[in-house]
Amino acid sequence: MTAASDVELFPDRNTSSTRSRIILVAAIALAALLLYLSLRKLDWREVWRAIAACRLPLLGVTLVISFGAYFLRGLRWRVLLNTQAKLPVLRVFWANTAGYLGNNVLPARAGELIRTAMVSSQSGLSKTFVLTTALAERLMDAIVLIIAGTVVLHVVPNKPDWLDRVSTPLLFVATVAGLALLLMPLFEQTARKLAAKLPFSEKLRQRLAGMIEHIADGVRSFHDPVSFLQFALLTFGIWSLDAYATVILAKAMGLQMSILVALLLIVGLAMGSALPSTPGYIGIYQFVAVTVLTPFHFTREQAIAFILIAQANGLVVTAILGSIGLLQYRRMGKPRLNS
Repeated sequence: MTAASDVELFPDRNTSSTRSRIILVAAIALAALLLYLSLRKLDWREVWRAIAACRLPLLGVTLVISFGAYFLRGLRWRVLLNTQAKLPVLRVFWANTAGYLGNNVLPARAGELIRTAMVSSQSGLSKTFVLTTALAERLMDAIVLIIAGTVVLHVVPNKPDWLDRVSTPLLFVATVAGLALLLMPLFEQTARKLAAKLPFSEKLRQRLAGMIEHIADGVRSFHDPVSFLQFALLTFGIWSLDAYATVILAKAMGLQMSILVALLLIVGLAMGSALPSTPGYIGIYQFVAVTVLTPFHFTREQAIAFILIAQANGLVVTAILGSIGLLQYRRMGKPRLNS
C-alpha cells in the first residue's frame, strides 16, 4: 500500500479557501463575544498582580511535565499507526508535535492535516489511514474526557452550570460515537458494495472503495486487544500528567486547586476547543476558565490570570517541539515510499 495510490484528501483550493474564511469569521465573532463576557468589569491590576506573583521554578516544572505528556501522545498515536507499519518513535513524535503547533496557530485544526502529511510522506502509509487514526485518536480522547467529566460532576459540590447541562447529552453522544467507531470496520464490505453501485466513473468508484478500506483499517487499529490496552494506558497517563501540571501551575500562582477541579477544567477546555476558534483558542479558553473556576472560589481575576499563563505555557511547549519537528521533517526529507 503506498501513499501514491491514496485518494485525494484535500479539497479544491478555492472551495477550501472559502470554507476557511467562513470558519475564521465565525471564530473571530465567537472569540469577541466570549472575551466580552469573560473580561467585562475585570480588575486588570489584580490580574497582573496574580501573574507577577507566579513562582518560576514551579512554572518550569509544569513545562517539563507538559513535555512528558506530549511524548506520551506521540507514543499513543504510534500504537495505532503501528498496526500497518512499524514507525520510529521520534518520527511520529515530531510529526505529532508539529500537528499540535498547527492546531494552536492555524484555524480549523489544520494541524491534523500537517501531522497526517508528515507521517504519510515519511512512511508510505495512506493519507486516509493516517488521518483516520489521528481523528479516531481525537474522538477517543473526547469520549474519555466526557466520561471523566461526568463522573467528576457527580462528585464535586459545586458545578459549573453550562458544563452540568451539557454533560449528560454529551455522554450519550460520546457513547454512540464510540460504538460507531468500534463497529465501523464490520460494515466495510457493505459500504464497498454500495460504492460499487453508485453512478460514478470506474476510477472514482475505485477511489471511493480505497478510501473506505483505509478508513476501516484506521479504525480497526482499536480492535487489537494489545493495541487497545496500550492506547488506554497511555491515555490515562497523558491526562493524569495534564491534570497534575494544572495543579502545579495553580500552586505556582499561590492558588489551591484539587485534582478533580483540574480535571474538570481540562474537560471544559477540551469541549471548548471543538468550537470554531481563533489561533490559541483566545476567547474560548478565557470563558471556560472563568465559568469553570469561579464556582470553586476562584475570583474572575485569578481565573483569567491562570488561563493566560496556561495558554502561554502551551504555546511555548508546542512552539519549541513543533518547530523542531518541522525542522526534523525538512532535514530528513522524503524517503522512498513503501510498497
